[in-house]
Amino acid sequence: MGFRKANDAFKAVDPSFVPYIEHLHTKMQVLVAMAPVTPVSLPSVMCKKGIYLLSEGNKHLYVGRSNEITARLLRHCRPGATHRMAAFAFRLAREATGNLKATYRKGAGSRAALALDPEFLRAFTEAKARIRRMSVRFVEETDPTKQALLEIYVSVVLQTPYNDFDNH
Repeated sequence: MGFRKANDAFKAVDPSFVPYIEHLHTKMQVLVAMAPVTPVSLPSVMCKKGIYLLSEGNKHLYVGRSNEITARLLRHCRPGATHRMAAFAFRLAREATGNLKATYRKGAGSRAALALDPEFLRAFTEAKARIRRMSVRFVEETDPTKQALLEIYVSVVLQTPYNDFDNH
């Protein structure tokens, strides 16, 4: 978006909202410019709160946010992580096994039932290993509202296929 268009867009937004969105693009540029690491080779000193981007090669897959980025990234890929801890890996395993429709009822197709299925469990284990090999970038954002908006902004702009903001 050019400067003039961005300026016009800000004029169409309530002034009290502008401070929450005016730095979204700059923060995204910092994020994308970061030299990627892997979830298992995170630097010893890094920001605590913010958003993170998981990618394979040039394909950006998932944007998340956390107030404990290091711990959150490790939960995505720890071998012993459960379906409650590793939601992105669980989604990758759903895709790999063709169990695409989430159900929140007990019984067949539920998260708990899938976690007991040997084929699904194999795919879930492979998905966590896949995430351990992914590139990760992160940027600090301590304000919770700005953090949420930044997650959505980056996801929309980079068209990350595994983000959805649907109610569950």
